[in-house]
Amino acid sequence: MQEVLNKTFLDNSFRDYLMVFGFILSVLILRKVASKKITRLIFFAFRKMGRKINEKEFFDLVLAPLENFIFFSATYVALNSLNFPREFGFRIMKIKSDVLLDRMASGVLIYFFFHTLLRVTDYLAIVMEKKAKTTEDYSDDQLIIFFREFLKVILIIVCILVMIRYVFNQDITKLLAGLSIVGAAIALAAKESIENLIASFIIFFDRPFTVGDSLKIQQVSGTVEKIGLRSTRVRTIDGTYITIPNKQMVDSLVDNFSLRNKCRFEMVLALDPRATVDQLKQLLKEMDEKLVYAELEAKTILLSEIRIDAYIVTIECITGVINISDLNLLKQNVNVQVLELLEKNGVAVAGKERMVNTFLQ
Repeated sequence: MQEVLNKTFLDNSFRDYLMVFGFILSVLILRKVASKKITRLIFFAFRKMGRKINEKEFFDLVLAPLENFIFFSATYVALNSLNFPREFGFRIMKIKSDVLLDRMASGVLIYFFFHTLLRVTDYLAIVMEKKAKTTEDYSDDQLIIFFREFLKVILIIVCILVMIRYVFNQDITKLLAGLSIVGAAIALAAKESIENLIASFIIFFDRPFTVGDSLKIQQVSGTVEKIGLRSTRVRTIDGTYITIPNKQMVDSLVDNFSLRNKCRFEMVLALDPRATVDQLKQLLKEMDEKLVYAELEAKTILLSEIRIDAYIVTIECITGVINISDLNLLKQNVNVQVLELLEKNGVAVAGKERMVNTFLQ
């Protein structure tokens, strides 16, 4: 038996093969146990920090890539203890076969490591999103999504750089220095994208608006549904979905209806100049008495101008923060009542072409 174990095959003894493959088999069997132990250590650490962790969600996201990383790491270490068979020696582009296989294995190991980190990042984002949803402020929800995607991009870039260093055996510092001119050209070509990225940081930290706010930007009115790295998505009143670059959102005049503390609308009446002073006095008095609504916090009724062709009466109404449908209903009720008072007092609108102009400010 000892003679068989000591017998050499492909530059390694059968004893070495048995020990290596026995170790790999043990790791394959015990990897789930090891992964669960590691996850429980993570749970313990997060619970110490006061975080609530859902074990099942964490297992669904992290356990599989963590198991792969543990198994492949152990396999890589075990196979490295064997001598590379001389019979398998060859060269590809001046690279020896043993070096090539070692670099390929390093690449796979790096991939599994960063894949596990990406899954952990996804899970931490889920935990923070659940906590953010307990608050009334929607901005922290979008901020978590933003930084989750940003952190994942950073991890992918680091993964690529590590692979360049350990798989392709290149000096990263020299490579980055060599790519500086190319990077400058790319930066100039991607000037608008970089400006939009910087604008997205301004939006998240300055918070001129958040997800769920009703806005008016230039000629677009709607509700913010998503704030991304490059653009903001707005659902318009017509139901269309508009993408606006973040640079425009920062540079433009943005009217945030959700942050207003009052609503105001104004009615301008051009009355027939044949109306008598007594008619005007009675009309103004009845308007002040009749235009009384629970939604109105203040109102001003004023004979603002006397022209040759018309008397101008301005009615200004101020309410608290109410939704647009209630505001429109209030405006309609005021308009109808004003028409009734004009008819009752025998005062006509100046000129047949004149109309009552009501607008929201």
